[in-house]
Amino acid sequence: MAAEAGGPTPPALRLDVLDASGAVAGSAAVAGNMAVDELTAGPFTVEVKIGAPSATGLHEIALSVLNASPAAFTGHVRLVATVADATDPWWLIPGLFYGENRPVDCDRRFPRFEAGADDPAGMVSDHWSFRSDRAATAAAFAWGDSGGVVVATAEASPCGPAGIGFAHRGTVADVHVVFPFREDPVTYYGSGTPLPAQAATYTWQPGERIELRAAAASLPADRHAYAPILRAVYEQNRLLHPVTPWVTVPEAAEIAAEGLVRWHYDPDPGVLLETVGFDREVTGGDGRPVDRQAMHVGWVSGIPWAYALLAHGRRVGSAAAVDAATRVIDFCCANLSPSGTFWGRWERAGGWTQSWTPIRDGLHARTLGEATLFLLRALSVRAADARESWVAAARSNLDVVRGRQRADGNLGSVHHAEDGRVLSWAGASGLTWIAAFCEAATLDDDGSYLAAAVRAGEYYAQFVEREFIHGAPEDVDLAPTSEDGYAAVMAYVALHRRTGDARWLDLARRAADWMLTFRYTYNVRFTPRTPLGVYGFATRGGDQASPSNQHVHAYGLVCTGELAELSAATGDPHYRERADEALTCFRQLLATADGELNSYRGMITERYYQTECFQPKGMVLTLSHAWSAGVLLLGCEQVLGTSD
Repeated sequence: MAAEAGGPTPPALRLDVLDASGAVAGSAAVAGNMAVDELTAGPFTVEVKIGAPSATGLHEIALSVLNASPAAFTGHVRLVATVADATDPWWLIPGLFYGENRPVDCDRRFPRFEAGADDPAGMVSDHWSFRSDRAATAAAFAWGDSGGVVVATAEASPCGPAGIGFAHRGTVADVHVVFPFREDPVTYYGSGTPLPAQAATYTWQPGERIELRAAAASLPADRHAYAPILRAVYEQNRLLHPVTPWVTVPEAAEIAAEGLVRWHYDPDPGVLLETVGFDREVTGGDGRPVDRQAMHVGWVSGIPWAYALLAHGRRVGSAAAVDAATRVIDFCCANLSPSGTFWGRWERAGGWTQSWTPIRDGLHARTLGEATLFLLRALSVRAADARESWVAAARSNLDVVRGRQRADGNLGSVHHAEDGRVLSWAGASGLTWIAAFCEAATLDDDGSYLAAAVRAGEYYAQFVEREFIHGAPEDVDLAPTSEDGYAAVMAYVALHRRTGDARWLDLARRAADWMLTFRYTYNVRFTPRTPLGVYGFATRGGDQASPSNQHVHAYGLVCTGELAELSAATGDPHYRERADEALTCFRQLLATADGELNSYRGMITERYYQTECFQPKGMVLTLSHAWSAGVLLLGCEQVLGTSD
């Protein structure tokens, strides 16, 4: 049926037929005001039906594609939505592409948009097309000077896996879905060196008709207009894409805690080793040739996950868990850098050293802030028997970072380990310090920590409002990542908790919506003989790590409690539901006994390969990560009500 009179009208649409090489074999405009539009494009006759708009303005589109020629045709059908006034376009493909995607000064190479660019080897282009399973939702958004468009589809179609993408020419921005997918101008496989462009193809036999489905909408100029669209897709998919956990929340907590103590904890000197190989036989039993003999103070190891272990040990009465957690935190607190903060990382061969930043002697702000935040939470668990070294370390970290804060509120991104100079102010990695300063209420005698948090909240608000938060992980430089979303949610929920200011609540909500763009709203289809296919792993609720690291990960569990708190403060259950959904997702694929999943009980992978990046689709990384066990344990303990 046609769009209802007075209702939202569909965007300008075009149908392209591409041959196997990607060349346009035919094209036709779609008359968006007709109930049924019959087009001819190349060898195809296409019947187009555009439905009435939903509450979010999305129009369902049905394409009935008939090969009307006497010859078989191998190629693609592409539905394109257009914005005509896009001199400076903004893109969003959820979990995959954000604006320019890779800032020009980012040292990690992955796909970047630049108007008029044509540098496939450098992965800089004015047009990109991707296989749809790279995206958390198979949708492409574009905004121009006065409005935007979105076009969406499902991951799979009757002619194979779908694709999504965009192009910019002059002042025209196009977004598209394509059946089956095409990757163009190159294929990104996780390396700075791209692979040749890849594509699936389908052959329409003479007289063959294929039914395809898509959706499209016109959008207002506000870039945040993606939020109701993605929420509607999530709601639609909840029953269509079920997720069945393997174990209960208490059982998952028990398994994760055992994994931390059994596999990652080394009492000498008191560390949580970052990675442990699934296969112990090839390493001679001690694991050292494959296990990473190192510990970050926060982020991928260290204090955050020791805190989760401490909370769990206190709840279940495990002296072993409490002792292990205490020794790890003791070791970190006893070894501050000369500049007064934590070090970035401990290595067995060389002791305490800098973060993974390429800047010499650099300590990464997010890692330091996260370690301090969870140290403060550990102090709250041990309030009755607080350890003086923990209090002293917390005060030292808080004081020196507060002292380095710039007048505009920026807390710095990389700090010198020796003299404390701020070596980089770029990006938003200082966001995590906001939550740390807010957490330090019992140490904030003069209110200066809260004042620093408020100044920082004002400064970093620009990243949330621009819909481009970036810089959180040490290993991805200035790329936008899901971890930036977690940090922003934790920061602004903490500010609202401390102040009650509605501005912080609104920023927390916007940050949560942006964070959830990385969360899969559907279950990726895996071939039945891959590990993820064999076990029926459901991806809905897992997050794409980043456009640079295209794999599903569980780090979103770090703000399980904050999402629940956001729901309570806004009266909107959606955020708690999405937190529960993530915890459900990562209670799959847990080894409950040695030998399961070709691993040992308590070993938990970091990477689930839901697309062709780093490894073939359907595989898992056969390393257990301390943070993977730790963040699952944290999420479980927050749901069980034992932590903040």
